[in-house]
Amino acid sequence: MHNESMRTTITLDDDTHEFATYYARARGLSLSAAIDELIRKAQAPARQAPPEIEFSENGFPLLPRTGRTITSEMVKELSEDDFE
Repeated sequence: MHNESMRTTITLDDDTHEFATYYARARGLSLSAAIDELIRKAQAPARQAPPEIEFSENGFPLLPRTGRTITSEMVKELSEDDFE
């Protein structure tokens, strides 16, 4: 990894250049800094949206649907684990 800035020449489509220039001006950055920031944002892991909470007819929040059925035996087993 380089600790110094690397100088290079790139060719951008007109619409990409326009966007990057607008972004740079709006953020008070140089065009190079704006492009660097945009590339770093593109490399960042995508953030997952929080799950939407569903509510029953009575207004109680429901657990997310996983396709698995929670049985009374499963609940009993977990309850017993808490006391051991």
